[in-house]
Amino acid sequence: MPDTTTAPAPSSGTAQRGWRAADLALVAVFAALVAVFAALPPIPVGGAGVPITLQTLALALCGLCLGPLRGFAAAALYVVLGLVGLPIFSGFSGGLGVLAGPSAGYIVAFPFFALGCGLVAKFALARLRGPKLWLVLSLGALLVSFLVVHPLGILGMSVNLGVGLPEALVFDMPFWPGDVVKNLVAGALAATVHRAFPQLLGRR
Repeated sequence: MPDTTTAPAPSSGTAQRGWRAADLALVAVFAALVAVFAALPPIPVGGAGVPITLQTLALALCGLCLGPLRGFAAAALYVVLGLVGLPIFSGFSGGLGVLAGPSAGYIVAFPFFALGCGLVAKFALARLRGPKLWLVLSLGALLVSFLVVHPLGILGMSVNLGVGLPEALVFDMPFWPGDVVKNLVAGALAATVHRAFPQLLGRR
């Protein structure tokens, strides 16, 4: 008689291992993306020594594309690799010494910015499509930036430059217009990515 025995389904452990491998690969790819964006020439602005870079655009994409957990992991991986000495921060800097510089607060904020953007993405993708999705992704990322990145950046400049918070706020203000543009672009790119890969966000 022909063998009609049904082949056993892959174990949940095997499937879970494959799923975790895909997550780790995405985390590594997006951490590398942040490093590539950081390598692009920065634009000096203001008197605090903190330049305008495209890092925050890539960090927004980490959260908006990968969701909160993987987005946080990608941004944290980038920050950790930079702090251990790899020259992947803006201006090809790296090492713990950056935490004594004016950019320290912004660097500390990076993983939490990606986490917040991921939460925005989970909310928006469950409810919206089309232009509304792009708008909510963009405005949500911008809101997270002003709630997380800018306050920590201002605090870091105040502490490391020895200036008051009002003066540090003035140092931070030149970044605002570029932040609006970068988050609008990030929202549009993320919406396009999710339209092409609707399962990318998954449970993360």
